[in-house]
Amino acid sequence: MTWSTRELAQLAGTTVNTVRHYHRLGLLDEPERRYNGYKQYGVQDLVRLLRIRRLAELGVPLSRIGEVGADGDIAPEALRQVDAALAADIARLQRARSDIATILRDSAPADAPAGFESVAARLSGSDSSMIHIYGQLYDEDAMADLLRMVEADTDPLGEDVDALPPDADEATRQRLAEKLAPTIARYLIDYPWLSDPAAHLSKSEHVTRQTFIDAVIGLYNTAQIDVLRRASILAHEQLRITGEEDDDDI
Repeated sequence: MTWSTRELAQLAGTTVNTVRHYHRLGLLDEPERRYNGYKQYGVQDLVRLLRIRRLAELGVPLSRIGEVGADGDIAPEALRQVDAALAADIARLQRARSDIATILRDSAPADAPAGFESVAARLSGSDSSMIHIYGQLYDEDAMADLLRMVEADTDPLGEDVDALPPDADEATRQRLAEKLAPTIARYLIDYPWLSDPAAHLSKSEHVTRQTFIDAVIGLYNTAQIDVLRRASILAHEQLRITGEEDDDDI
C-alpha cells in the first residue's frame, strides 16, 4: 500500500506543505515516484512522519529532530533543555494572562507599561513612553519605586507640564519649575537611589545615560525639558539648604 503526499499528510494529521517542509529540512527522505511522476509513500515514510510529529508536539525544535536516531532515541539532556524552554514559555504565557486580566480590570490601554496598568489613565503619551524605556534600563525594585511615585502624584501640575507649548514664555517656565521642584526634592529624599542609580541599572551607566538623554529629547519639547531642568536644579538647591539647616541644628 502506498500513499500520495496528500494522503500521507491526511493520515498523519498534518498538511502537504508541512510534509514538503520536512523534505526541505532533510527530516523526511524523498520517496520513490510512480510511473506518472507522483510520489508514493510507504509505511516506513508514514512512521517516520508520525515520529517527527510526535517530537515536534513535545517541543523538540525541528533543527534537533535530525539528531534523533532511527530508533527514536534522543539524549536526555536535549529533552531537559526542551522542558526548560517549555517552562519558560508557560511562565511567559501566565504573565501575559495576568497582565491581560489587569488591563481589562483597569480599562487600561493594551500597550500600557507592564505593572503600570492601574495608573495608565493619568500618564501622558510621553510619560508612558518614558516608563517603557525605563523598564529596559532599571531593575524591578527601581520600577516598583517609580510606580509608587506615579501613584502618589495626584497633583494636576503634571498636566500643566504636559500641555506646555514649546514657545512658552520665561515666566510660565519658571513658575512651573518652582511648583515642580518640591515634588522632585521629595522623591530624592524618599528614593535616595535616584541620585546614584548605579545599583539599579540593568544596562551600563553609559548606555543608560545616553538612552535617557535621547529619550527626553525625543519625547518632550524644548520648553518642557527646560522646566524639568530648572525644577531639578531648584530641588537640589532646596535639599542643600535643608541639609545646611539640619547641620546648624546639631
